[in-house]
Amino acid sequence: MAYLQEEKPDSDLVPALNLGDLDITTDEFILDEVDIHIQANLEDELVQEALKTGVDLRQYSKQVEAELQRIEQASIKDYIKESQNIASLHNQITACDSILERMEEMLSGFQSDLSSISSEIQTLQQQSVSMNIRLKNRQAVRSQLSQLVDELVVPSTMISPVTEQEFLEQLHELNNKINFAKELSFRETLACSDIQDIVDRLKIKAVSKIREFILQKIYSFRKPMTNYQIPQNTLLKYRFFYQFLLANERTVAKEIRDEYVDTMSKIYFSYFKSYSSRLLKVQVRNVLGIIYLPISEYIMTTCIYLYFPVWSHGFPYETLFRSQHYALLDNGCREFLFLSDFFMVAGNSALDLFNSVMGKTLSMFLKNMSAYVSDCYDSIAVFLCIHIILRFKAITAKRNIPALDKYWEAVLEMLWPRFELILEMNIQSIRNTDPQKLGVLDTRPHYITRRYAEFSSAIVSINQTFPNERTNALLGQLQIEVENFVLKMAAEFPSRKDQLIFLINNYDMMLGVLMERAADDSKEVEGFQQLLLARTQVNRTQEFWEINHNRMITFVKESEALMEKGQLDKLKNGEVRITQLVRGFSSSWKQSVEALSQDVMRSFTNFKNGTSIIQGALTQLIQYYHGFHKILSQPTFRSLAVRSELINLHHLMVEVKKHKPNF
Repeated sequence: MAYLQEEKPDSDLVPALNLGDLDITTDEFILDEVDIHIQANLEDELVQEALKTGVDLRQYSKQVEAELQRIEQASIKDYIKESQNIASLHNQITACDSILERMEEMLSGFQSDLSSISSEIQTLQQQSVSMNIRLKNRQAVRSQLSQLVDELVVPSTMISPVTEQEFLEQLHELNNKINFAKELSFRETLACSDIQDIVDRLKIKAVSKIREFILQKIYSFRKPMTNYQIPQNTLLKYRFFYQFLLANERTVAKEIRDEYVDTMSKIYFSYFKSYSSRLLKVQVRNVLGIIYLPISEYIMTTCIYLYFPVWSHGFPYETLFRSQHYALLDNGCREFLFLSDFFMVAGNSALDLFNSVMGKTLSMFLKNMSAYVSDCYDSIAVFLCIHIILRFKAITAKRNIPALDKYWEAVLEMLWPRFELILEMNIQSIRNTDPQKLGVLDTRPHYITRRYAEFSSAIVSINQTFPNERTNALLGQLQIEVENFVLKMAAEFPSRKDQLIFLINNYDMMLGVLMERAADDSKEVEGFQQLLLARTQVNRTQEFWEINHNRMITFVKESEALMEKGQLDKLKNGEVRITQLVRGFSSSWKQSVEALSQDVMRSFTNFKNGTSIIQGALTQLIQYYHGFHKILSQPTFRSLAVRSELINLHHLMVEVKKHKPNF
């Protein structure tokens, strides 16, 4: 700054400027940095260029310094020229600082005000939360108090007469008040004591009315019923009455229950006793009087009414048995459901209550059943009763009602042994039957075998629903005895032919009856099919054609045996025999076929079976005559003149077809 004062006159003097870090004349300039600046300047392109051209650095430095001084003076003049603007700018900045200061004070005031407002809002929020909590608490207390008051208040109209619909609603309300009062008493609520006396009096009044009402309903059951309609359904809509008694007065509830059990037990007993007696009046009475027949015939006639009924009037026992037990099934299921629902019992308790109501009736049924079974020889009726019980047992199981299970088992334990005993008596009766005591015999089916077929087919068809192995075993034994009986009967005929006809007729009849009702693959059907087939084949091969053409058949059999041995020449001297056979067959075969047809018509009761026998016999005729032709065509017999009299085989077949029966 001293340099500037020396260069200018007094009029041009200006205040000294504080250049700060730009003042390189200050003593604070750090000389250590000079080297750094020198190094940086040496790297300058102009400096490097000056060094390369050999310029004097001192002279160059002075030029630079002079240039800098000139620029500095120009810059100072510019600052002085703009001093007024700078002063004005300074004043403006000062004014702005003043304005900003006032704004700062204003904003500080706003901030202070906002802080106080936030505090007030927070206070109001806290007060609002507190008021909301107090409101909720008061509302909760009001709700509970309202409920408490509603539960405690007893209307002046309670209790109305039982016959009115309002009584049930009022009874529900009273029951709720009683339960609520009990709950309050456990909590030792003082308000409970104010209403306890009123609630107790209302409870006594309601119990008295309910007791009188239900007892009147139960007593009304004792009046004669129309069409035997059990009226307990009228009590179901008053189920809550008993529930109220059970909850509030168990003594009265027990009285109601005992009275119902006693009344309904008598009603059911009277109802079924009357119903059973009325059924007995329409039970069948057999006018044939088979009870006086010998055991061998009586037992086998027990099934006659199923197929050849000769009854004066009424229905068989098993029909009445079904009606009786269907009524028991229907009423028993309904009663069990009613007891479980109305008296609110389940499991063993429900079963015990059911037995209290129906036990006397079931005992009467078992007693009557025992009396009937002990003197019954009708195995079909007993077996039908067994299957009726099995069917009803399945129905109750499907309905999930176990009330009658023990009764079903008791009846079955009574019926099964009797049925097996009757079957065993049948078996023994057939085994002990003497054919010689049965009177005159003929080849038609015997009445005992017919009765067996009817009996066996009935048992087999019934047993298919609920198969029983013991029954199948007994039927197998009975079938064996019947087969033996038929053989013993056949042995009474002197001729083999009559024996075969008798066997075929009886086997065919039994098979036909069995196939009408039993399955084709049943043991009985298969057994008689095999017996019939065997006897029919024997009849075809041994009887009819051996009677009429025995000599020709014998010759064919002998010749075939010799042909197999190669010894046919042994018969070359039998020209006379062969001639008689050829001419005898030619003259009599038509008569033989006609006689065969008539004999079959007379001998066999089943024309279809007779047709089969005729067809088999005619087939054998063709076979034997074809064999006769074959034998006479051998070299041993080719020279016989009688060969020209043989009937043409094709012509014989055509003629035989004319005699084929068309049944």
